[in-house]
Amino acid sequence: MLQKAMIMDERAIMRALTRIAHEIIERNSGAKDVVLIGIKRRGVPLAKMIRDEILRVEGVECEIGELDITFYRDDLTHKEEQPKVNGTNIPFSIVGKTVVMVDDVLFTGRTARAAMDQLMDIGRARKIQLAVLIDRGHRELPIRADFVGKNVPTSLSERVGVTIREIDGDNSVKLFEA
Repeated sequence: MLQKAMIMDERAIMRALTRIAHEIIERNSGAKDVVLIGIKRRGVPLAKMIRDEILRVEGVECEIGELDITFYRDDLTHKEEQPKVNGTNIPFSIVGKTVVMVDDVLFTGRTARAAMDQLMDIGRARKIQLAVLIDRGHRELPIRADFVGKNVPTSLSERVGVTIREIDGDNSVKLFEA
């Protein structure tokens, strides 16, 4: 794949996550009953970074969970190889909580739908919100993010690549020609 552009460097990512944390606090009148659920893989470290900012600003340490949507995907039968399951880890109740799902890129909306399906099987949250670092458009389902780091209009032939230090060695968002 050919890199077309650097969309966000580490500083831009941190500014976006700081803004998202402030918006979560504002929209929910604080962070007392807010829990953050990172959608594996890159949503988990993003959720941790948002949690750290909420703790710094609000003095509230939001609980963090990890959601593996592998078996909730609607394209599972289309995959040729066996899916790699990383496991869901939500060691607390989401009942009555405001759950903020965190993911790196919002594209068709299918990942967010699968995550909501799984959360509904886990428990009845008071409210579910979606925070994404990048919204690239091209929705196939009527889903929108409540908190967006950056809107990046793309063509279907382009790919957005998010790298996170914890997984990939650096923090950046790049646009590639597929």
